[in-house]
Amino acid sequence: MRIFNVFDATTTFDPADPEPYRAGSHRFGPKIGASRLGATVYELPPGQAVCPYHYESEEEWLLVLQGQVTLRHPDGEAVLGPGDVTAFPRGPAGAHKTTNHGTETVRMVMLANSDPIGYCVYPDSNKISFWSDSGDAADHVRVRRGENLEYYDGEI
Repeated sequence: MRIFNVFDATTTFDPADPEPYRAGSHRFGPKIGASRLGATVYELPPGQAVCPYHYESEEEWLLVLQGQVTLRHPDGEAVLGPGDVTAFPRGPAGAHKTTNHGTETVRMVMLANSDPIGYCVYPDSNKISFWSDSGDAADHVRVRRGENLEYYDGEI
């Protein structure tokens, strides 16, 4: 049995992340032997967000460990604090963005099912991302929504 303590997680920040998306993370699902569920501890400094407003083909859960995080969702906004947990269902009803509008660092855990093939939609920027487990980088794309090719494009 593998054990991981979320309170002891050391997060890593990606220097390539732009303002205001500079969140630290520690992906620990594989460390406890998980293969169908993903889990990440996030550290969110004041003024930062984990990622843009989005919804996915995967269900996600959010558990706040420390601080106050503002959660944007389809019906507006809510402020969550330590011990609060919520779920984001698949599709547009589960759209969300987590932002630290406070003065204290936020620590939270996000859990999600890990689909080998899926999508993520970013309504504010009108993008959609697709991924697959094919191992071919060309099978992971991010495009503007509504840009559709004809079915036989490139075939004839």
